[in-house]
Amino acid sequence: MTPLVRAFEERYGIEVEVWRAASSDILQRSLTEARANHNAVDVIETATAEMEALNREGLFQEISSPVFSELMPQAVVPGRPWVGSRIIIYNAAYNTNLVRAADLPHSYEDLLDPKWRGKLGIEATDSNWFMTLSTAMGEENTAALFRNIVATNGFSVRRGHTLLTNMVVSGEVPFALNVYTHEVAEMKRRGAPIEALFLSPSIAQLAGIAVMKAAPHPHAAVLFSDFVLTEGQRIWAEMSRTPTNLRYQDLPEGLELHIVDEMRFIDENQKWEEIYGNVLSAR
Repeated sequence: MTPLVRAFEERYGIEVEVWRAASSDILQRSLTEARANHNAVDVIETATAEMEALNREGLFQEISSPVFSELMPQAVVPGRPWVGSRIIIYNAAYNTNLVRAADLPHSYEDLLDPKWRGKLGIEATDSNWFMTLSTAMGEENTAALFRNIVATNGFSVRRGHTLLTNMVVSGEVPFALNVYTHEVAEMKRRGAPIEALFLSPSIAQLAGIAVMKAAPHPHAAVLFSDFVLTEGQRIWAEMSRTPTNLRYQDLPEGLELHIVDEMRFIDENQKWEEIYGNVLSAR
């Protein structure tokens, strides 16, 4: 947010105050302040599960903008007041000092090979990733496949994508299954021995932006939202983030993304947390 906000302030002379926190904390604070009728927030940009939860509380103002036509189709849904602002892509990653390119898997099924025993890591909380993977590959097939991988080779189960990425770099986890593309790109740019690998199907989730219904500065809020979806997209692309604006989007050739259906995930959250947890604990 820092370079984006700096560019906005320089362009328009409007001061921006940013409160940065985990998406769950943004959700909690927004709900608490709204119930107290304390309307201090103009714009929210965060993960879409929390955006949709806030939407269901009726806290967003639907807006329209010419820039919406530049965004990927999944970013704008008629009647939905929040708009996709960036894509968070999951990919596998491996330590280039410990895993040879010739040995890389070409599919999730290849991870059943005993050569991967003790080398695999997975993020502990990505039940939305697993739901989307299961939708693409079939629920029963996906659960059975991952149980077999756990039984054959095991997973080092870790909480936090940044932690898991760092463990790939250190070599403690030679191959991680679901880390964030932008974090791998940043580590690689610093010279770390890490490389991304996209297995099919590839999964991504949106982050979204919305203007609050009770925004104290509604016109500045719309201006900032438009800036995020235009010039801000270029700034984010330079930081290895993936924009939803197709003018600045540069995805690997042939990559077919399956976007997490966060609305469905909110409704089925308990089910998928249980399935994912049971799969990872299977022995």
